Amino acid sequence: MRTLKRLGAALGIYIAFVVVFETGYLGLYQPSFEESGIPMLLLTTTDADGEADSRMLARFETNGKIYVSAHHWTRGWYHRARSNPEVTARVDDSEAAYIAVPITGDEFDQVAAEHPLRFPVRFLMGFPPPRDILRLDPI
Repeated sequence: MRTLKRLGAALGIYIAFVVVFETGYLGLYQPSFEESGIPMLLLTTTDADGEADSRMLARFETNGKIYVSAHHWTRGWYHRARSNPEVTARVDDSEAAYIAVPITGDEFDQVAAEHPLRFPVRFLMGFPPPRDILRLDPI
């Protein structure tokens, strides 16, 4: 019984950590990981009322195309981009308009294989739902 209580406490602490990490650190603080070697971009999406929202996201490239991945529990930016795919992204020091295109099939498999989510990343995020990937096509 004591072991079960300890396991429950550890699980509760882990869930609390994930909530704080996802919503607080990543959601509110929106850190850049450029200095760690992870390329970033600032993606601006618009909701149905025309209200813009910007999120700092990791970006990756395959075959010269820019991709972003929704692989967290929180993914409001992804749903806004799917509802209104005309987005703006600041990449390095350049801002441009893009169309956010969901990818599937062979393209998804290739991009996901070239840019996997490693175990430590998935652990920090609380083993989120399967990822979705958007390709940003310049307008």
